[in-house]
Amino acid sequence: MTDASLKGRVVLITGGSRGLGREMALALAEAGARLCVTGAAPTPELDSTAEELAAMTGAHNVLAHAADVADPRAAEAAVTACVRRFGRIDVLVNNAGRGMRLISETFNTAPTKFWEATPDAWRTIVDINVNGPFLMTRAAVPRMIAQGFGKIVNVSTSDRTMVRRGYSPYGPSKAFLEAASRVWAQDLDGTGVDINVLLPGGAADTDLLPPSPDRKGADGNLLSPAVMREAILWLASDASNGVTGARFIGRLWDGPEAARDRPVETPKIM
Repeated sequence: MTDASLKGRVVLITGGSRGLGREMALALAEAGARLCVTGAAPTPELDSTAEELAAMTGAHNVLAHAADVADPRAAEAAVTACVRRFGRIDVLVNNAGRGMRLISETFNTAPTKFWEATPDAWRTIVDINVNGPFLMTRAAVPRMIAQGFGKIVNVSTSDRTMVRRGYSPYGPSKAFLEAASRVWAQDLDGTGVDINVLLPGGAADTDLLPPSPDRKGADGNLLSPAVMREAILWLASDASNGVTGARFIGRLWDGPEAARDRPVETPKIM
């Protein structure tokens, strides 16, 4: 049963036009949330997703906004546009990300050495995956603190991917995001703003993987983006109030305790 607190809740999802972001947006729209979805640029995919969401929840409950999350002004403008449209921002889902295809279209079959990556591709991945969530959260958090309520969900990847050969800088960029999430949760203690990490739990069927008739992750499996649905509904609802600094795995979802990863209390090298 969907939590009633999601009705009218304002959720901004970066990278919401396709893949995991689109799936989470559809689930939240079904639950009655009001959605701001962003893409790096105006695209047919962004328009199509906005139209699909509008058909479910009404055009007045959907805002599609083109924004490069790695640009401080664009990040601020995206949050401002959401607040202007709906009067508040309750949940920010930092989902936008770029993967190893910028480095090599065969990264999952022929690992690329880190020194073979071009500086421009490396910089783009780091800018979007590391600086993007910081800039979006930096823009959203003051509004959330002012209203005494908010939720940040940072979309990550598996531990193995963070340190997998040939997955640099994508894997390490998510390791940074998870470490930052733990720090940000402590910084936000007592403000009413919760921050958590959500990951699929394996390679998902998204554009992060090269097109192939036998597309699959390094573990030989491929998850549906729908594995994020139940988790994001819980994380965006009042049912998760007060839960912060935690890590949840969508593939394992059978309620929050089943999907909650074992916390690491002391830093260690993975």
